[in-house]
Amino acid sequence: MKLSNFLLAVLLGASFSFAQPTASSLGELQNSIINLKSEESSSLVKNIEFTNIGPTVMSGRVVDLAVNPDNSTEFYVAYASGGLWYTNNNGISFEPVMDNSNTQNIGAIAVDWKNNIIWVGTGETNASRSSYAGIGLLRSKDKGESWENVGLQDSHHIGKILINPNNPNEVVVGVTGHLYSESNDRGIYKTTDGGLNWSHTLFVDPATGIIDLQMAPEDFRVMYASSWTKDRKAWNFDGNGENSAIYKSTDAGSSWQKLTTPESGFPTGTGVGRIGLAVFNENIIYAIHDNQFHRPKTEVKKPSDELQKDDFKNMSNREFLNLDNSKLNRFLKQNGFQEKYRAENVKNLVESGVVKPADLALYLEDANAQLFDTPVIGAEVFISENGGRTWSKTHEGYLDDLYYSYGYYFGHIHVSPKNRDHIYVYGVPILSSKDGGKTYKSIDAENVHADHHALWIDPKNPNHLINGNDGGVNITYDDGKHWLKNNTPSVGQFYAINVDNEKPYNVYGGLQDNGVWKGPNNHVENYSWYDSGDYPWKRLMGGDGMQVQIDNRDSNIVYTGFQFGNYYRLNLKTGERAYIQPKHELGDSPYRFNWQTPVLLSSHNQDIVYFGANKLLRSLDKGNTWSVISPDLTNGGKKGNVAYGTITSISESPFQFGLIVVGTDDGNIYVGNGGITEWKKVGDSLPQDQWVSRVVASQHNKNRIYVTLNGYRWDDFTPYVYVSDDLGETWKSIAANIPASPVNVIKEDPSNEDILYLGTDNAAYVSMDRGETWQMFSNGLPKVAIHDLVIQPQANDLLLGTHGRSIYKTNVVPIQQMAGKDLNKSFVIFKVDDIRKRNFWGRSFSQWSEPVEPSTTINYYSSEERVVIFELTSEKGTLLTTFRANAEKGFNSTKFDLSIPEKGRNALEKENNKVKIPKAENGKFYLPEGSYKIKANGQEVPLVIK
Repeated sequence: MKLSNFLLAVLLGASFSFAQPTASSLGELQNSIINLKSEESSSLVKNIEFTNIGPTVMSGRVVDLAVNPDNSTEFYVAYASGGLWYTNNNGISFEPVMDNSNTQNIGAIAVDWKNNIIWVGTGETNASRSSYAGIGLLRSKDKGESWENVGLQDSHHIGKILINPNNPNEVVVGVTGHLYSESNDRGIYKTTDGGLNWSHTLFVDPATGIIDLQMAPEDFRVMYASSWTKDRKAWNFDGNGENSAIYKSTDAGSSWQKLTTPESGFPTGTGVGRIGLAVFNENIIYAIHDNQFHRPKTEVKKPSDELQKDDFKNMSNREFLNLDNSKLNRFLKQNGFQEKYRAENVKNLVESGVVKPADLALYLEDANAQLFDTPVIGAEVFISENGGRTWSKTHEGYLDDLYYSYGYYFGHIHVSPKNRDHIYVYGVPILSSKDGGKTYKSIDAENVHADHHALWIDPKNPNHLINGNDGGVNITYDDGKHWLKNNTPSVGQFYAINVDNEKPYNVYGGLQDNGVWKGPNNHVENYSWYDSGDYPWKRLMGGDGMQVQIDNRDSNIVYTGFQFGNYYRLNLKTGERAYIQPKHELGDSPYRFNWQTPVLLSSHNQDIVYFGANKLLRSLDKGNTWSVISPDLTNGGKKGNVAYGTITSISESPFQFGLIVVGTDDGNIYVGNGGITEWKKVGDSLPQDQWVSRVVASQHNKNRIYVTLNGYRWDDFTPYVYVSDDLGETWKSIAANIPASPVNVIKEDPSNEDILYLGTDNAAYVSMDRGETWQMFSNGLPKVAIHDLVIQPQANDLLLGTHGRSIYKTNVVPIQQMAGKDLNKSFVIFKVDDIRKRNFWGRSFSQWSEPVEPSTTINYYSSEERVVIFELTSEKGTLLTTFRANAEKGFNSTKFDLSIPEKGRNALEKENNKVKIPKAENGKFYLPEGSYKIKANGQEVPLVIK
């Protein structure tokens, strides 16, 4: 059914049964790129400028590095969702070089340094919750000034790129492929004409892609590749399978031979997980393997003779009642049981038959238990000394505390180009071995973030390493004893942001693996803070930072936390923190909490907190105690190792306390009216099984609800945006002209109901007609995922929380004034902010500094392209100066430097003989204090200098 027919049927009240969502086709992806460019060029708001306010100090996830072999101070850094950045001063500063491309999502990069050609494989290969798809293979021949797509557009995620050092037109690419769906566009591709044509030289199966690809340093013809079988769903991740293996080519990637047979000594079968490769020469190869086979039970040791969760699963009532109370109490306290559950009380519950011993294990089970508790072999290192024919493990025992349970997130190994026995492996820590992998030591330091993804070893000085991790870039010159931190790019990966009502107001946000931070909205990123060591943004929490709620009565009271609902109530003034995650009752199934658990303070009473699990919980006392106010609003979860069947979004109507809208990750939308039985499922006519990324109870209409659905976890990039004006009884699509990209957030303007703001995985939009049409923001914004947005109502600022480029800000007063009927006007000038006069305008503070050049911004709207002549007059109408600007259709702005020519100076002094305007050091005459008018096309606004 075509979308237009579907919408018509929904409007007519028809009901449908929906098939499981399907991945977007190549044609849809190609059309999305075309439409994205068209929407950008035609947008009415394309000239509204966004400013990046940081932060930078915590950085974001690095996935690859490319270093000039002849000049190690020149290199490129690829961020997972923050684009490509270039430095030629050893990381003291960086410049983005991919902002004019159609994506910021990167899996791999390669540089032909002789010819200054950059290749970017888009789409991160780590299979995490926020590993975004790309648009194929990009190439730049001018150091990033321009980019061209040279194919593999349905690859989604690209693992590695190899360039023939003797023939830059010969390139071999390893494609990991779709993350959430099967695809034939996986494997190894080769071009011999610089990307005009591609040969698919290795294809394993629709679920198996290439995760690593390496060449022998001395011979491009000899290559090794590792395939990875994986199956990721929203509720489960299997990162292993029979077709995970190692392959070899001796003809520069034109043909391949599988090396890891049962006779090779390398693991084979269903437990083989992700494999990383390091090639010292064509014969000596290292491999790190995420072995998902289970450890022998005899080798799984209990940490101590203390009680463990599994002890209770088959324990009889008699055995339980005979447990030592002090031993039982230690178990209950250490595992976070509520205070009311202590040994004597729990034994009474068991003796009376209210609960069973197994309920204690059930109390601690959650959707992540399989992920964290499965005793797999984990990371292990192998070596081959005969070109991959046979393999042997380099070490005895297990490499514990390296990957933990996150093998899908790690998988690289490196060997020093100078010494075959010097290798590096990394996961959460980074480890070094100087004896060929027999023993290891950590080279993490206090200045190095955890979770490592990239490493470069200087071939001229093997003690010089550049490391990329979840916290940016680190450089060492003494093999990891000491590290520099090089975090000047604004590449924070925000999940959620919020603002307070202070003056000036502050911005809060939770980031991927970088905690929760607070900072001033007027922050301008520079290096001056190095002098004091006092960075303006401050960390509030660690872990994966999540949602933030600020008490509007006292901004020192903040509710926030980290993944899976581990939330706290913070008092920023006193430093106190209270853990507030709701606990289920003993005997009940545990609550299921989403990775990004939603939390909401009631607008009716800031002591009231809502918390989303699989049920909705409410606290009337700031999170100290909780009550369940809904049944399970999900479809009950699914068997798997990822939390699923959870609430993802909560919104309460400002018109009525308790009128709440809830969305879930398995596609449910409910409207509640204050009581546990008063919940109604709505949205059955909408596409099913989609992740509900946002629900919004309108602040302008009690019966209005906005909903966005996100198909990312099906590789479905259709934008799903809906509105209901009858509390969910009927729905209307308002996706309109939004190009294909999953939608993360929608928000109403607080002062104008016609205005909606929206964020997708590659752009931000505004609608000035309540979703009938959308305008794309692009001035200052790269094509980056917008995860959250918020409007500060007093300042009328729109802030965008991006997952890859930190936070952007713009003022939306012009939009608020124009939305609706005013869009039909021919020309409008918007109010100009008052300006404070400074005596140092036009003056330099020394002969070595530039003079201070003031300016103000004049915002205006034009219904058509035209040349605009601006006139500046005195309050009495005396013409002081004119200046011109070329207006495009839509919103525009121009700068005025607050100076007037000598003729205007003379006229103003003649009009008022008390005014004397001296010539500034830079030769200009600046306006004195007073009131003026700016006129154009029959419109005028005041300009006040005071």
